[in-house]
Amino acid sequence: MDSTAVSQSREAIATLAFAFGAPECSAVFKREPADFCVDEELGFELSGAGDHLCLQIRKTGVATPQVVRLIEKAAGVREVDIGYAGLKDRQGVCVQWFSIHLPGKQAAEKGEPEIVGPGIEVLQRVRNNKKIRRGSHRGNRFRICLRDLQSSASDVTATLTARLETIARRGVPNYFGEQRFGNENNNVAMALQMFAGELKVARGFKRSMLLSAARSQFFNAVLSRRVAAQNWDRYLPGDVMNLQGSDSVFVPSEWDSVLEDRLQQFDIHPTGPLWGKGELRSSGEAAALELACEAQHKTLCAGLEAAGLQQSRRSLRLPVQDLRWTFTQEGNLDLDLDLDLEFVLPPGTYATSVLRELARLS
Repeated sequence: MDSTAVSQSREAIATLAFAFGAPECSAVFKREPADFCVDEELGFELSGAGDHLCLQIRKTGVATPQVVRLIEKAAGVREVDIGYAGLKDRQGVCVQWFSIHLPGKQAAEKGEPEIVGPGIEVLQRVRNNKKIRRGSHRGNRFRICLRDLQSSASDVTATLTARLETIARRGVPNYFGEQRFGNENNNVAMALQMFAGELKVARGFKRSMLLSAARSQFFNAVLSRRVAAQNWDRYLPGDVMNLQGSDSVFVPSEWDSVLEDRLQQFDIHPTGPLWGKGELRSSGEAAALELACEAQHKTLCAGLEAAGLQQSRRSLRLPVQDLRWTFTQEGNLDLDLDLDLEFVLPPGTYATSVLRELARLS
C-alpha cells in the first residue's frame, strides 16, 4: 500500500485550514450527553395513513445503526424495510424519525412493535405512505454547550462573539466532520488497503462507509486549499455553482453582478468535487486547483474511480442558520464560563465544522 497516502490520511483532519484563523479559545465538548442535542426537522407532514409506521425516537448515547437493529428485532423486519433521514451521533441526545414498512394486515397480525432499550424513548407513532429516505429531511437543529472556556485573549466573550457574528454573516467551510472518518481516521486507511487489494470488504454498509470516507477526505483537501487561498466562499473562474437547499448545480456561462448578488445572499455556493469516474465539471482556475490536489492524492482518487463512483459536487460553503448564543458563568472562576449555542444546518453537514472555527475542543 502507498505509505504516502496512508500518512496523508492520518494527518488530514488535523491540518485543515481555518476560515477565520486558528481559534484562540479552548473548550470541553460533550462532557455529558445533554451538551450535544440534535432535533431532526423533517420539513414535511407525515400523511397519517399508509404502509409505513413512523416512529419519532429520542436516543441518548445510542448510535443510529443500533436503533435500526433494535427495530429489526422488535418488528421482525429486514434492514431494507427500515428508513431514516440520516445518521445521528451516538454521543448526545438526538431526536429522529424512523419508518418501518409494516402494512396494516401485517401489523394486525404481529401487533405494533415496542422499541425498548437503554437510552431509547419513543415520542410519536404516525403512519405514512412513504419510506423515510436518506437526506429527505429539511435539516437538523443543534443545541450545544461548550464548557470551561479558556483563551489567550484578554476578553473571551468578546473574542467569541466576534467570531460568532462572522460565522452568522459568512457561514463556515463545509468540511466533512471527523466522525465521518472513524477512530484516528482509520476508515480512510482501510479504504486504501481495500484499493490495494490488501483488505476484502463485501458490498454493503461497511464498504459504502469506507468509500465515503475516502471521497470525503479528498473533498476536504480541495476545500482546505480554497480556505487557505481565502476564496472558499467566492467565485473562482470555472467554478460549478450549487443552488442552496438542493443538489442542483450549474456552470455559469459568465459571472455577472446578478450572480454575485445571489452568492452574497447565500442563494448559490461554489462547489468542490466528490471524486469518481467521469468528466470534471469545473474548468479554468477552479479545475486547475482541483487537478493539482488530485495529483497529490492519486492512489485515493484512482481507487474511487475503480470502485465505480461517479463524479459529483458538494457546496464549499455551509450557511449556519438561526444562530443564537449565550454565555453562562456559574461561579467566579474563569473555568466556569460556558457557551450555549443553537443553530440549524442542512442535511449531510456537520456541527463540528462550525465548532472548529470557534474553539479547540477536548
